[in-house]
Amino acid sequence: MFQGVDRDTFEFDPEGQNISLSDFEAIASWHANVVRVALNQDYWLSDATLYAPDYQSNIQQAVTWAEQAGLEVILDLHWSDRGDLTVPQAGGTFPGTTKYVPGDTPGYSVQQPMADVNSQTFWAQVAAVFGSDGHVFFELYNEPNGISWGAWLNGGEVTVNGTTPFMAVGMQELYDTVRSAGANNLVIIGGLNYAFDLSGVANYPVKGYNIMYATHPYISKGSPSSWPGAFEYLTINNIAPVIATEFGDTSTNCTGAFDQELISAAAQPSIHMSWTAWAWYPDGCSYPALISDWNYDPTVQGQVVMQALSANPAPVPLSGAGSASGTDAAPSTDGSTVDATLADAAVADGAPASLADATMADGSDGGAGASTADDASDESAEQ
Repeated sequence: MFQGVDRDTFEFDPEGQNISLSDFEAIASWHANVVRVALNQDYWLSDATLYAPDYQSNIQQAVTWAEQAGLEVILDLHWSDRGDLTVPQAGGTFPGTTKYVPGDTPGYSVQQPMADVNSQTFWAQVAAVFGSDGHVFFELYNEPNGISWGAWLNGGEVTVNGTTPFMAVGMQELYDTVRSAGANNLVIIGGLNYAFDLSGVANYPVKGYNIMYATHPYISKGSPSSWPGAFEYLTINNIAPVIATEFGDTSTNCTGAFDQELISAAAQPSIHMSWTAWAWYPDGCSYPALISDWNYDPTVQGQVVMQALSANPAPVPLSGAGSASGTDAAPSTDGSTVDATLADAAVADGAPASLADATMADGSDGGAGASTADDASDESAEQ
């Protein structure tokens, strides 16, 4: 199972903040085996106003450091631009960022409702850089919201909250873009309602291989009683593996109880879900932050996550790792030799491969219908 934390700042700062080998070693010291790194397409793309010439090398360096610390890496497309490469910088209440701009705001580089044509270019380039490194996974879009399941899968013109329409690029096309670049890396695909809702995946599956689906269970999304219909059904019914690539208690009086409930649910044999907790950044309870300072002292939620991770073996440096390097088999945490992503075991004829006792679905199964909501998560509200 993949269990770890989310490492932000590359979405709002092209240099990243406090990102170093020692930072990833601190994450590994909690016995995480994966780290999710948030990215911004407008820093990466050379035609963008916000293009940062060192950004690509900064990301490659971060990947190398993480793998040296023994961590698999999820590269997450966090912020985008609705297809407008001229957008200016925006940010939340973070050091070194500009004025606060809420998520889903047109005309800024922030969390937007869905990926766009520039996201497609971004993934073509990222896949070309990291496609030969099986320890790197691609999370295609952070938190889709306010669109239909049809647009989520296939794209098209969308209008969200009465704003100017833009052309969204669907998950199938983003996935196909990665594969067209020759990359067999594990692909992670978030659902609707700011990635919480995966209820429509059974009827709108992305066709392919080496696919996991991502959910973001925050306390604001509803009680755990909603989890079976929102995402747990995928693993319970062996349709596809699921990873909670964000979760936490975003209230101002967090206790860690919500985090514990999600972690305990994920560990149930019938669910067997991977997770990465938001976020390895000292910004208070409601963020929600896992650390209280850059000495890596855990917050109340961080203590719950750290305790859960402590049951894992200590990570070891990944062999054959490094940005844009080969797909050699990596040592697993139990000492055996495995390919951690199944990227090298991609099935040429499209038949599913298995990961953690859950099917790597090719999209053939039917299932429950879809429902969407338009509720803002901490991501869209604060970032």
